[in-house]
Order: sequence, then C-alpha cells, then structure tokens
Amino acid sequence: MTGQNKYTHIIWDWNGTLFDDVNWCISVINSMLNKRQIKTLSSVAEYQKAFCFPIINYYRNVGFNFAEEPFEKLANEYISLYHAEKSGNCKLYKNALSVLKTLQDKQITQLLLSASETGNLISQISEFHIQHYFDEILGLSNVYAASKIDIGYDYIIRKQVAGAVLIGDTEHDYEVANALGIDCVLISNGHQSKDKLLTCNVPVLSDISQVIEYLE
Repeated sequence: MTGQNKYTHIIWDWNGTLFDDVNWCISVINSMLNKRQIKTLSSVAEYQKAFCFPIINYYRNVGFNFAEEPFEKLANEYISLYHAEKSGNCKLYKNALSVLKTLQDKQITQLLLSASETGNLISQISEFHIQHYFDEILGLSNVYAASKIDIGYDYIIRKQVAGAVLIGDTEHDYEVANALGIDCVLISNGHQSKDKLLTCNVPVLSDISQVIEYLE
C-alpha cells in the first residue's frame, strides 16, 4: 500500500481463514457419522457442499436425526472430539503469519471474529502465539456456533470503526459483513467451495497470500 491504507480495520474469521482445520473437521464429523452408521463424507468437496451456518443446518445436511438425538448433544460431542487432540495438530495456513505481520507493520488494526466459543478460541490461538496481532479476540458464549453478528456490531460501535473489511471463508462471513455494513473478501480454500462463495458477489481469493495484493 502506498499512502493512506484502504482500510483502518481488518476483521478476520478464524477457522478456515487463518486456521487450516478443514481436514480435521471432516475427520471429526465422520467419526460421529460412522458411530451412528450414517454415510460419511468422502471428500473435501462433499464437506464444503454440506457445510453451512447456522451449524444446526449443517448437521441436518450430513444426516443427523434430531428426533433421535438433540442438536445440543451432538454439538457438545463434536466440540469434545474436535478439541481432544489439540485440534488434530492443525496449523495456520501457509503465509498467514506473514500476512498478519505485514498488516501490523502497516499499522492496520486487526481483530478476530469467530463463531467459536471464546474460551476454546483463545486456547487454540495461544498455541501459535499470535495474540499480539489482534486488537481483540471475539468469540461466542456457547458452542452452538449460531452467529457472530452481534459481537461484531458491538465492536464497531465501541471502537467507532469507519473503514473495515471482513475476511472469511464462508457465506456466513459475507452475511456478517453485510449486516455490519462493511466490505467482505472471501477465501476459497476453507470450509466452503469457490462456487458457493462466488454467489455472494464479493471478491473471492484462492489463498490468504493474495490478501495483501488485494488491499493495495
């Protein structure tokens, strides 16, 4: 960037945007499906097609029967399995650290806005020692991953944010950005496919490394 930055604030999604947990999520959900003798997901593409927000609809898409087991029970089982082994030794996406550092060097405020429960989110992030890149780390108060609009709106009002862009990997990230009245950029190597993301009619990047170029 030259001169004044295009945005004063970058609002990052976590799962599937900075944190590469797609294959681990497939492993966890398949473990639950297999336990109940429900057909498992055979590929990333099949997973990306099924995944959506609110998460309760994703659980329906993969075949769980809420008449037999309530969503809340399934969601708690999923979270327990997901965090059982430090998220399956997942890592940050390649180039995520360099992008965070570049934006920090440009004195752009960055924050994390996630549909994960706050305690789990902070625990996960602490493994990578990247808290210092973020002005705030904002998660939900429960594990049901409903929406993150309210907490994002609260931040924007509190901080009087005038120029922000939300960077995520799902249609829900677009919905959040739209509800907050801010720009959105989506990355297609996360939890939803490029075809799905293109229906949002916002820029869709193939990799986080392209973020800096887009913002210039």
